[in-house]
Amino acid sequence: MATKRQQAYQDVLNRTPKHIEYNGKLSELFGQNVFHMEVMREYLPSEAFKSMVESIQNGTQLDRKMADQVASAMKDWALTKGATHYTHWFQPLTGATAEKHDAFFKPVGPGKAIESFNGDLLVQQEPDASSFPNGGIRNTFEARGYTAWDPSSPAFVIGKTLCIPTIFISYTGESLDYKMPLLKALHAVDQAAVEVCQYFDKNVTKVNATLGWEQEFFLIDQALFNARPDLMMTGRALFGHAAAKGQQLEDHYFGSIPDRVAAFMREYETESLKLGIPVTTRHNEVAPNQFECAPIFEECNLANDHNLLLMDVMEKIARKHNFRVLFHEKPFAGVNGSGKHNNWSLSTNTGVNLLAPGKNPKSNLQFLTFFVNTIKAIHDNSDILRAAIASAGNDHRLGANEAPPAIISAFIGSQLSSLLDDIEKNVKSGKMTPEDKTELKLNIGKIPQILLDNTDRNRTSPFAFTGNKFEFRAVGSTANCSSAMIVLNTIMAKQLKGFKKSVDARIDKGEGKDEAILKELQKLIKESKKIRFEGNGYGEEWRIEAEKRGLSNLKDTPRALKVWGEKKVSALFDEMGVLTPRELEARKEIEFENYILKIQIEARIMGDVVQSMIIPSVIEYQNKLIANVQGLINVLGDKAGKEAAKGQIELIQRISVHLNQMKHAADHMLKERKAANQIEHAEEKAEAYCDKVKIHFDEIRYHADKLELLIDDEMWPLPKFREMLFTR
Repeated sequence: MATKRQQAYQDVLNRTPKHIEYNGKLSELFGQNVFHMEVMREYLPSEAFKSMVESIQNGTQLDRKMADQVASAMKDWALTKGATHYTHWFQPLTGATAEKHDAFFKPVGPGKAIESFNGDLLVQQEPDASSFPNGGIRNTFEARGYTAWDPSSPAFVIGKTLCIPTIFISYTGESLDYKMPLLKALHAVDQAAVEVCQYFDKNVTKVNATLGWEQEFFLIDQALFNARPDLMMTGRALFGHAAAKGQQLEDHYFGSIPDRVAAFMREYETESLKLGIPVTTRHNEVAPNQFECAPIFEECNLANDHNLLLMDVMEKIARKHNFRVLFHEKPFAGVNGSGKHNNWSLSTNTGVNLLAPGKNPKSNLQFLTFFVNTIKAIHDNSDILRAAIASAGNDHRLGANEAPPAIISAFIGSQLSSLLDDIEKNVKSGKMTPEDKTELKLNIGKIPQILLDNTDRNRTSPFAFTGNKFEFRAVGSTANCSSAMIVLNTIMAKQLKGFKKSVDARIDKGEGKDEAILKELQKLIKESKKIRFEGNGYGEEWRIEAEKRGLSNLKDTPRALKVWGEKKVSALFDEMGVLTPRELEARKEIEFENYILKIQIEARIMGDVVQSMIIPSVIEYQNKLIANVQGLINVLGDKAGKEAAKGQIELIQRISVHLNQMKHAADHMLKERKAANQIEHAEEKAEAYCDKVKIHFDEIRYHADKLELLIDDEMWPLPKFREMLFTR
């Protein structure tokens, strides 16, 4: 009788994939299922349309009459798409999205009903707040919470449901989601950046943060996924010896996409385009069965919504193709993990990318202003950026010689580094002479040519400048981009406000505007110099150098999350109007609890698999060997039989050593887990799980993986890496 693993693999071999193809122009699909501006123009009265444009662009509130008109138009449009229900689509602090569906259906008399949807239902709903993570903000018996419509992110139809993007707040007004503080951070950076832009262009009245994410993921066959309890429960393989061939030949990266995978990609891209997600890029990643997709840049809030929506679409489409998508940061040991690079910039209502150099010294001075202020913001707040990307999954990547290290640094390229060094040296402390100004203007005017020659990229840098944007490469593949974007836009807003204040003070003392800007930039360049690093972030030399520079190295999540408890961090978010001290404290508690639960689940699954799957299989095979040895002795006699069974006896002994060591480590892990569960304080409990429970994972795995190589292949209970990573 075939084992579960053998049957799973046979299911893979016997499978005939179903290809669902769209053969028309992709451009005709874009935004098909989105209540976007052109749809609003068609469905809304002119006055209501103008109110919606004003609300989207400037954040003004719709009055009740207009909300009713928008709701009616939204319902009429959704019905043409086959929608029967609507939902407020929100982002609780679980890391996933949430939705509660209600029907448009409304009885109006005996045997009669209509489709109904009004402004009240559009603008606000009341889901249960106590059942979502709240960090102590809500008691279990205080269940009330509210979802409130975010007009800046358009509604969309998926399946038979109209989805309305919303924020999620408690009854007392505290944020319980990712979207609300992101919107506040975007508002803060908008205000601060506009004020600085006024030095250069009075026509700038709006600055948007833009985001372009790159989503990495693994695909494995659903049958094999279902035969791996660890993958099903934790998203990663807690056991598994590396396949003889992994990524060492570097033949998968940018290689030909397998037909079955390409069919899956084409279908999720088609569905994504209908939802207005501008996915344009797909390719094989470094590890076998690892892939990446990426869209065109969008406004940050919308881009984040689209990333979460795409992940949901991918998981649904994958099942149709008998795949499972793994977004975990490190699903397989021995090959690269997955990240979600966040490419961030700032753009104005006049069409200027503030992190792209221009055609003249004035526009390049504007570029330098935002460029240097970004580096200074990173320098002053590196620990907060590290905390923003901390998670149990991302701990496996950061600093693991495959992803940016846990030490936050910025890469800008040797040419730009030389330019900043020149500015630092050449700006005089006294009044600048005409010759000084001319020399600086000439150097600043060369920035576009400098960037053309500076095309190399540093894959080991957590925060790298790539020509017209900064790429935050340390974000984990499962992360909600908001976590990093809330921090980045908040610290940038704070930095720009401080810069504006300092420059104005210089101007008030009689310095010219350009001179005041340059002198302030010189100061910032000098103060932030230690965060710039051009070399190999993976090397031990950098860790030593970073320590000399005084840079933090928060190696694991429990230590990184402590940053949220610092008074200066609380004061920063409070001053910028992004998170109150109470909200920040709640988020800290939630993230500690999330870390604890994830490690706890991994520990429990690891113990279960060892006890109920691996040990029985090992003993069964060992008994076969013992029976073989006894048979040889019975046939050949004691001395000759033992000599003939020498190899089997040695194998039995080796199996016993690994079995006993694995069992001992698993028992010790269980003991430490029980002890950790008795700790009430979240920070202490997280540290106990990190230092005393998780520390046994590698030892358990080491012996289990050795046993995988020793046990009869047909008897090993778990699908192996060679099966999961090379399925076609």
